[in-house]
Amino acid sequence: MVENIAKYIDHTLLKPEATKDAILKIVEEAKEYEFASVCVNPHWVPLCYEHLKNTEVKVCTVIGFPLGATSTETKVYETKQAISNGATEVDMVINIGELKSGNEDFVKQDIQAVVEAAKGKALTKVIIETSLLSEEEKVKACQLAKEAGTDYVKTSTGFSGGGATVEDIALMRKTVGPDLGVKASGGVRDLAQAKAVIEAGATRIGASSGVAIVQGNQGTSDY
Repeated sequence: MVENIAKYIDHTLLKPEATKDAILKIVEEAKEYEFASVCVNPHWVPLCYEHLKNTEVKVCTVIGFPLGATSTETKVYETKQAISNGATEVDMVINIGELKSGNEDFVKQDIQAVVEAAKGKALTKVIIETSLLSEEEKVKACQLAKEAGTDYVKTSTGFSGGGATVEDIALMRKTVGPDLGVKASGGVRDLAQAKAVIEAGATRIGASSGVAIVQGNQGTSDY
């Protein structure tokens, strides 16, 4: 039985064309439905912080997004700047090309640098981009993220096709064990899908259809 579904949801708007009014709309929805956070691009963090600072809703942003191919130093700078602007959760994209090249040390160090930059100030979620990985690579990415000290592993950016599946969530949960967070992101558009990924092991859901989910309706898009 899944209770208080809103507390699982990062109410998300990461579209490049999102306007200020659109961002303020999801902020108001997050306050109304008491979502866990709003998840926005770094530019919008100060605006969201200003409107959410006296609420329980967190400000979440993305790092190295959506490709994960920026330098480690850039990711660290983005993280520090986002936190100084009011973010208390950061979702970083791994260097997917280095993972697929077998350069596990680099991938771990890249994650670790962001984790260290956020330590004591913000939760870290590591986006592994499941749609681009083999099952073995998904397991390895989760293992490296756990070793690097992240708080969560996360399925997807929403920009590379695919999204969260029950099978991937179950695999990620099995890999990281019971104590790490698992975030299902992309493709969760209604209450049934939300319950399914939670039952598979998700402890957070990234969705632009948060309102539809809590109302028991069908959402229209991932982000």
